[in-house]
Formats: sequence, structure tokens, C-alpha cells
Amino acid sequence: MVVAGIDVGAKSLMVAIDKDGNPSQPQSFANTPQGHQQLLKDLREAKVKRVVLEATGTYHLDLAITLDEAQELEVMVVNPRASKRYAEARMSRTKTDAVDAVLLCGFARHMPFEPWRCPPEHVLALRACSRLLASLGQQRTQVKNRLHAFMQSRSTPEFILKEIRQGIEQVETQIRRLETQTLALIEARPALATVYARLLSVKGIGTKSAIQLMGELLVLPDDMAAKQWVAMAGLDPREHRSGSSVEKKARITKAGNKYLRMALYMPALAATRHEPHVRAYYRHLIEERGLKKIQAVCAVMRKLLHAIHGMLRHDADFDGTRFYPGNFTAPLEIGLFLLHKVRVTKHLPATKQRGL
Repeated sequence: MVVAGIDVGAKSLMVAIDKDGNPSQPQSFANTPQGHQQLLKDLREAKVKRVVLEATGTYHLDLAITLDEAQELEVMVVNPRASKRYAEARMSRTKTDAVDAVLLCGFARHMPFEPWRCPPEHVLALRACSRLLASLGQQRTQVKNRLHAFMQSRSTPEFILKEIRQGIEQVETQIRRLETQTLALIEARPALATVYARLLSVKGIGTKSAIQLMGELLVLPDDMAAKQWVAMAGLDPREHRSGSSVEKKARITKAGNKYLRMALYMPALAATRHEPHVRAYYRHLIEERGLKKIQAVCAVMRKLLHAIHGMLRHDADFDGTRFYPGNFTAPLEIGLFLLHKVRVTKHLPATKQRGL
């Protein structure tokens, strides 16, 4: 079988073609629609049957769609962490675009092949919106931090502060406008509107978080299991043991979609405060299992992702009793009783307060 490996850059593509284990000299193509068509023509002339390219932000997406539309090609989009580990296993000491393209050829020939499935156009549009919203949110945070830093100095001119505040207003205006347009896109599709409503049934998931979660989750294949979602998000635990002396604490791998992890963090944090069952599970992890707060939040993120998978698979709203059916009502009721008692006592005469 003739295979090809493509190293994707922002402006160029480095392509190597492997025939019977003999990679060709890598060639460069422009990462443009015209360059994609020229590449497709060369792949057909070389009778390539299988293509592996590395996921590189959003720069690989248009190329993957073009190759997928060519029915005679099998396309795989590999996780950058997987290709990096493959290069380390091959003891590659050099990293260039040409070397990476040849290594991807070897990956295509020796590693398990998982075909890439092209999501629908409206789902891709939703992901583009969600990624831009995430980027604008980060930009707003950076500008606010810059404003805070400049305000600490008495020597900062007022016009500098005014410029920074205007920058914050501009970003916030962009975010509001993009949210409105994205919601219109969701409402125009009943299937998207249903998923959006399901996500909002979770206390802690708001408009922005729902959009970002939909943008990252709906591009995944329908037959993926919840554990595969967790691995895709890089939230699966990684153990580190060797022999009888090395045993480190398990940590999440982070070998996955960082946008999905970012989209899950704030909802998980908010749910630990406002959703009783999630809060009970969070306290259970800290008080009974001895986890640190950040570890407990990561565990909540992972369990919340499992819950969302079940909600979308069974077309149901969030059910806290299925998330964590532990006994949490008694402490909450005691707390509410004590709070009510304090409020009543503050409005009674001193003689009646002693009788309570």
C-alpha cells in the first residue's frame, strides 16, 4: 500500500510519499485551496491510498476536508502527542518539517489506522465560533490584567488607562455580537437547539460554556464511548510506576483537546458550588478520599463529561441523583435550619431569644 505523511504548517505543507517502505524526498505545497488541489493531484498520480496528517490547530482542517472528499483516499488526523511519542520511539534526533513528514509515513504504515470522519458543515461553523469565543475570552482576560498592572503605578498617564478600557469594551462588544450570531446558528437547527437545551440543564453551564462544549463535542464521531471522550479531553489519569521504588501520584495526561478542557473547567467549578449532588461529590473527594481541591475539580470535570455523554446519548436532561447519589440532604437541611434560626432570633426581644 502506498501511504503519505503530511506535516501541516500555517502557510505550507510538507508531504512525503512512502512506497513499500521507501519514503520519497518530501515536497512542499502551499496551504491554500490551490495548493490542496495540486497536492491531491500528485497523490492520485502516485496512487496513494492512505494519508496521515497531524492536527495543527485549525490549519489542517480544510486540507482534511479536501482529502476526505476524494473517495479513493483514507484520511487519518493524528494527535500531535501520539506522533511525538512515535518519533521518540524511533529515536529521531532531528525535528524538521521534512523529517516529520517522513515519520508520519512510518506512523501510517505501522500504527493502528483510525479513519477521520468529516463533521457536517454547520457543526464545523459552530466549532469555529466556539474557538473564536474562547480566544476572545482569553484576550479580554489579558487586557484586564494589563489594566490592573498599569493602575498599580502612579506614573501611568490617564490616557493610557483610557485606551486599555476602550480595548476591553471593544472585545466585550465582539463577544456579545458573536454570542448572538452563534445562538442564531444554533436556533436555526433543531438538533443543535436540543443539545444546547440539554447542556443548560446542568447548573454551572451557561451560554458561553454550552457553545464551547458543543463546538468541541459535536465534531466527534457518534460511536465514541464516554471513556474515549475523557481521553480526547486529556482528562484520563496516568499512573507512573516502575519496579518497587517508583510510584508517583496519578495525574491527568493532558494529551488531548485543550479547548475541551478549558470549556469544562468553569462549569465544573460552578457546579461544585451551585449543584447539590456535584457539591456533595466534590466534598466527598476532598474529605473522604483526601484529594486536593484542583484534583477534585479535575475529577468533577471527568465525571461531568461522562454525564454529558449520557445526556446526549439518551436525550435526557441532567439528573443529579445519577451523578452522585450520596447522602447530602441532611447537612444541607441542618444548615438551612440554623440560618433560619439566626434570622428569627435577630428580630425577637432578648427575653424570647433565651427561650429558643
